[in-house]
Amino acid sequence: MSVVTNVDSLRSRLNYEPQVLGFGTSGRRGKVVDLTQLEIYLNALAELEYLQSLPLAEGGIRRGEDFYFAYDLRPSSSEFVAQEEGRGEIAQAIVQAISDAGMQAVNLGRIPTPALASFALSRNKGSIMVTGSHIPFERNGYKTNSSRGELLKEQEGPINEEVRQVRKRLYEQPWEQSLFDQRGMLKCGHQELPPEHGEARAAYIERFTNFFAGSTLNGKRILVYQHSAVGRDLLVEILERLGAQVVKGGRSDTFVPIDTENIDAAQMAVLQGLADAAAASSGPLHAVVSTDGDSDRPLVLGVDPRTGEVHFFGGDLVGMVVAEYLQADAVVVPISCNDAIDRGKLAPVVEPKTRIGSPFVIAGMEAALAKGKKRVCGWEPNGGFLTGSPIARNGAILQPLLTRDAGLPILGALFAAEQDGLSLVDLFARLPRRFSRAALLKHFPRATALKIVGRFSPPDTHGAAPEAIRKDLAQFFTPALGFADITRVDYTDGVRILFANGEVAHVRPSGNADELRIYAVADTQSRADAIAAMGVAEPAGILRKMEKAVDG
Repeated sequence: MSVVTNVDSLRSRLNYEPQVLGFGTSGRRGKVVDLTQLEIYLNALAELEYLQSLPLAEGGIRRGEDFYFAYDLRPSSSEFVAQEEGRGEIAQAIVQAISDAGMQAVNLGRIPTPALASFALSRNKGSIMVTGSHIPFERNGYKTNSSRGELLKEQEGPINEEVRQVRKRLYEQPWEQSLFDQRGMLKCGHQELPPEHGEARAAYIERFTNFFAGSTLNGKRILVYQHSAVGRDLLVEILERLGAQVVKGGRSDTFVPIDTENIDAAQMAVLQGLADAAAASSGPLHAVVSTDGDSDRPLVLGVDPRTGEVHFFGGDLVGMVVAEYLQADAVVVPISCNDAIDRGKLAPVVEPKTRIGSPFVIAGMEAALAKGKKRVCGWEPNGGFLTGSPIARNGAILQPLLTRDAGLPILGALFAAEQDGLSLVDLFARLPRRFSRAALLKHFPRATALKIVGRFSPPDTHGAAPEAIRKDLAQFFTPALGFADITRVDYTDGVRILFANGEVAHVRPSGNADELRIYAVADTQSRADAIAAMGVAEPAGILRKMEKAVDG
């Protein structure tokens, strides 16, 4: 790291090599052992100083104002973790940055990311959520929102330049004047967080009880899989206030990484077991619902009233059901979403598909608003649902929330089924019969993943894939594995391969972790499952063969 330092500067005293905390698709994430309070502080301070330089109309914030923060249940979010070399107390580093930026740090407690964002945005204030979302326990991070919403992709460059300048300033600071010790931790040691304020939690509950007033989930028995989700108790309260009979299950005191886009067979077995136990003790279930760690991505499962079998519905299908229920006149989804949306009732209102990540979806929603659309929403395959405009229903108004939310898609799906007098299983069966599955290889070097994308991408990714690339891909997606001829390759984000029989295989590196993902779409669930399984099979599945091909 090329930073010039004074003889007895902070940088000269650090006894480790700093690991730069970069942007992902959802804020900044990294390994907890690399997340020194210094690294957190300097990035957050730079982001705050950048936002202070903006006009209020562009999401700017001002010194002397309140600045909100919240955090999830991950231990390193608010505590030191001995097994991670004593790193942690990330929220405390955020508080220090807010204070040193001349603002008042307001602690909204352990609440969902969308609850924090909704509260702050309603007051035209900025916010930071300390969370690692769904990614493994040994990682964590944070996400900054301006006073208008999520940071935009075009803001990342200027912010990173601000980070470079703040890093230089802090590293060159005389050692005696620095807040940080040789390990990059605050010299003062453990700090208590400011007292918690409960207004944001209450406001999030009222957001839904007001919007769905006049409707009820009375008679619906719903299992809430609580695990370690930060919104686990809040979700129970919302459902109970809307009339549901809630059964709680699976609560955990240790962090459980739930990737709502990638529910595997082992997790399905756990969920079926919890559903069976709940039904035995409390009676037949209507649904099983949950969220990821920071409760901005939903997990929705229907329970077949005939068999008691639990059915998982991917977030892209949940989004379709909810958008229809909300009578959207414009929907924005990333390229990786299930293409059932192109074959159903929403097809006429689908906007151009985007790259993967909420900032791209938000940009697409803002483009729709600029064209005069009035009921605009969007979502990601993980189910995180965004609203870009006020949406009226039975005299109530749901204010826009341009960040991923788990509450609305869970409730929207439940009320859509209630409105039509159907089970969730029967409701989702009305959608076009397209099935999807996502799978991933963890701990997959990002450099190798990018090589794979590069190998199968032409110099001009806006044109058709050359015949040579289609032939190259056909060596991995072979007739022996059931694949038809490759008709087209889409390079909107990664390598999305379309086959003559309508199947889709989409290979893409994760934007915030060392993971390589494969998304599959087919006319049957078993075939989508098979494509995903063949993709991540060990030791010689499709992705491993691609890895071998680029690494030699």
